Amino acid sequence: MTSAHPIIDDPTLGRLTRAETTLDDGDTVIHDWYAASIPHDDRELDLIVDGADIDAVRALLPRARALVTDIDGIRRRAADAVFTRFSDADPTPAELDAGATDLQLDAIEVTTDETVLHFTDACGQHFPTGYWPAAHLSPDGEVQDVTVES
Repeated sequence: MTSAHPIIDDPTLGRLTRAETTLDDGDTVIHDWYAASIPHDDRELDLIVDGADIDAVRALLPRARALVTDIDGIRRRAADAVFTRFSDADPTPAELDAGATDLQLDAIEVTTDETVLHFTDACGQHFPTGYWPAAHLSPDGEVQDVTVES
């Protein structure tokens, strides 16, 4: 890490560094986002904060902190929105409970315009292989849309 890409040490989010990928040929690609791992439920969630400018990234950190602080509540609302949107009929409370258990949160992506929660269908019964649901939140944390990505 050089001074061109400072590290952000955050008491809630941990250490955020400019994301890098080392290619097979040894070259390194530096991405336009910062990344961290957030411990949650015996797993690590990927946190991606969009931006190459350190001040722009720091401006997004309060929203990331608020989301991480209420991660269980926000994750549940997002999972309910996914299952409500992609069900043929209104899901029952039991179906929503089962769906929330089946969707595994893998990554949180924070941008200026929205936050996206990326899920995996852990049981493989709800979405085809290679497709995963995502919940798009407004800057104030409300679910605005759900999509299926590939």
